[in-house]
Amino acid sequence: MAPAAGAQDSAPVPPLSHRWPLCALSELAALLGPAAGPGPGAAAAREGAAEVALSLSGSAEGRRLLAAHPAALAALLELAAGPRPCPAAGRCLLNVAAEPQARGPLLAALPALLGLLPAGPACGALANLCREPPGARRVLRGLRESGRGLQPLLGALGEPRPPPELGPLLCNLSQVPEGRRALLDRSRCSVQRLLPFTQYRDSVGHRRGIVGALRNCCFEHEHHEWLLGDEVDILPFLLLPLAGPEEFPEDEMERLPVDLQYLPPDKQREEEPDIRKMLLEAIMLLTATKAGRHTVREKGTYLVLRELHRWEQEPDVLAACEKLIQVLIGDEPGPGMENLLEVSIPEEVEQQLQRLDREEEERWQREREERRKEQEQDKEQDEAQQQHREPWR
Repeated sequence: MAPAAGAQDSAPVPPLSHRWPLCALSELAALLGPAAGPGPGAAAAREGAAEVALSLSGSAEGRRLLAAHPAALAALLELAAGPRPCPAAGRCLLNVAAEPQARGPLLAALPALLGLLPAGPACGALANLCREPPGARRVLRGLRESGRGLQPLLGALGEPRPPPELGPLLCNLSQVPEGRRALLDRSRCSVQRLLPFTQYRDSVGHRRGIVGALRNCCFEHEHHEWLLGDEVDILPFLLLPLAGPEEFPEDEMERLPVDLQYLPPDKQREEEPDIRKMLLEAIMLLTATKAGRHTVREKGTYLVLRELHRWEQEPDVLAACEKLIQVLIGDEPGPGMENLLEVSIPEEVEQQLQRLDREEEERWQREREERRKEQEQDKEQDEAQQQHREPWR
């Protein structure tokens, strides 16, 4: 397991149906730029050109064409960052930033992009630019040089409706040690601001990104005692989305954190399998040290996992749950191996483990496909029975 970036999926508008030659893109770039002239008519023309560019960015071919035209990107960025920001230009940049060819020109104009934060399209474009570690480091360096650091992003978490692209951006930044250190800065209470969003219902993408960022932060084992302690108390925020409406005997209930006791009968678990898996992986990372394992055990984690295991249907999430249960109920590692993140694994053993992981992943995919086919067959049978059912008289 390694710190991972989260995918930032843009939501492009329907693409233009015709092909765009380079000469047409040059004309489009001219319309987007200030050379189009002053006055309301020119401003309307630029906004119209931005709408055309946005439509063009709705297809992979269109994004590649725009990415290969630095003048068009520069004009879009200028329009997005102007005195009267053009929303279509910002959304177009979000889409185009997913193309590797566009990352160089856009990273070169990083100060202008950072100036648009914390607007959603800017967060989305930056999330796309820092999918890979070099891009994440470049964006973090730009944030530091701006003198504001992560403050524009963390401040946006306090808004009534944070931009949904914010979570993926924080997740991608946290894939590198510099990003994790910024989030784990104890003087700024940064990571604490993420915790409530493990239960955030207004945006799956934002919730997924925040959980991914928390999971990445858990790789820093020297912070585990602080994360599990009263100052942060991360464990209930990771367990609550995994908990269901099951009732526990009184003696078991008392072992659970207060936030997980006496949950209502309509309590629902996290509905996204990949988010459930990331939550389990975060808890697994917190068990890397002996002290961490003790704390996770003492807070009744096994009880939540036991009920989750009975409920879970996704093979890969079920496997992650089983691995964590094995750590909690198994014997302690021998001397010198107490910190599981620092254990040195021989290369041949690591290769064998990677092979087993690939085989397990293939098995999960086969089982998932078989379940999908069974569900389709059941649906077809239900529809056939419905068609032949006699109407009520």
